[in-house]
Amino acid sequence: MARDRHDLAVPLDAARVVVAGLGVSGRAAAAALAPRAAAVVTLDDRAEDADLRHADDVDLAATDLVVVSPGWPPSHPLLVAAGERGVPVWSEVELAWRLRVDGPSGRPAPWLAVTGTNGKTTTVEMLETILRTAGLRAAAVGNVGTPVVEAALDPTLDVLAVELSSFQLHFTHTASPEAGAVLNVAPDHLDWHGGLDAYAADKGRVFEDAQVACVYNAADPRTEALVREADVVEGARAVGFTLGAPARGQLGVIEDVLVDRAFHAPADAPDRHTHAAELATLGDLAHLAGADGVVPAHVVANALAAAALARAHGVPAMAVRDGLRAFRTGSHRIEQVASVDGVAYVDDSKATNAHAASASLASFAPGTVVWVAGGLAKGASFDELVAARADRLRAVVLIGVDAEPFAGALARHAPDIPVVRVDPGDTGTVMPRAVDSARRLAQAGDTVLLAPAGASMDQFRSYAARGDAFADAARALRPDHG
Repeated sequence: MARDRHDLAVPLDAARVVVAGLGVSGRAAAAALAPRAAAVVTLDDRAEDADLRHADDVDLAATDLVVVSPGWPPSHPLLVAAGERGVPVWSEVELAWRLRVDGPSGRPAPWLAVTGTNGKTTTVEMLETILRTAGLRAAAVGNVGTPVVEAALDPTLDVLAVELSSFQLHFTHTASPEAGAVLNVAPDHLDWHGGLDAYAADKGRVFEDAQVACVYNAADPRTEALVREADVVEGARAVGFTLGAPARGQLGVIEDVLVDRAFHAPADAPDRHTHAAELATLGDLAHLAGADGVVPAHVVANALAAAALARAHGVPAMAVRDGLRAFRTGSHRIEQVASVDGVAYVDDSKATNAHAASASLASFAPGTVVWVAGGLAKGASFDELVAARADRLRAVVLIGVDAEPFAGALARHAPDIPVVRVDPGDTGTVMPRAVDSARRLAQAGDTVLLAPAGASMDQFRSYAARGDAFADAARALRPDHG
């Protein structure tokens, strides 16, 4: 039988491996490979401890495998050349799948995998909390922080809640999750993928070879289409989640109750189609409500997706409820960091694309938001975002080295909204100047919201650093006693 182009031509212990990129996942991959491969060479043009600094120095004729970090696009000359020579290219996630060790059950810990344009981290952390509440030794891993390969080599874990980006999925070929979920698909990273269809297709890889369930967003036709296109293990089901009343095989909301009509009864139960299992109430999510006391729709959707994945693993309904009650969000996700003169300052720096920023703005009352926006556009347009959320805005403060895509959308769809552009020249003071401008525009009862809709790397080390700078600037404000 012919060798699959993604398989090694030699056993791993005889393989010569290049690890391209020494970020968190690259270093984890190199560490995992060191005792298992014949030779490991690291490549990074910025890491001083890398073996090679230039891709041109890689001898592909003497390379059996390239393990690539998420930031490297498939168009990179090294990866293109590797493909042409028949050298397999794996993500750290693919490496993790192939290196899995047996867990407490005597088999490798199953994966519950989550992807989507927005909501991945919240959903996977919700899922981890639910799994742990059910008494399972679980870990949230992947794009959320801990590299997947580290968790895959941990024999103490029962199950993994795996957050996967489209970058990671692109070079992942053989993973077979117990269940996978695509939360939503909206334009993002189009410069990396080359277009929306290619981006969506990479998201859809999370469904490939799913064993139990493919979880999709019933309000997002693209996610359902990805399920239909996926090759899954026989018997795996499509399970939708919806903010409305669920149809058969879905999870949803009836009045204020989150219910399960997918995993609530055995397939041969005579009353399966007339009953549902109650999972939780909106009151169980009250601690995640916005400033207006209402639980945002995207939070409910994330809870339903997490519940579906947990239920696919066999977690009882009560553990779902208790896990959602226990869950607390991390930093930089619609987090109020200060209140000055009756104005709330809210950090949602993790809203790094238009879809996330739209959900964030929708959490606030019309005409009450001074929006701090801007950053790397990643090839996206902001016309749809501004047109949909202009009613929420009192004013806008634009940051970033290239504010034009944002300014243009505002001029076209919200011409009456005041816009202040912060000079990007002094990066070190950009956020204090932005917060000061926002304060001047805000009125008592308003919210100054950092939901940038762009990536952070033009002026900040990460979205977290951007959010921290915003929080520091907001907390440094003094009440106006004049």
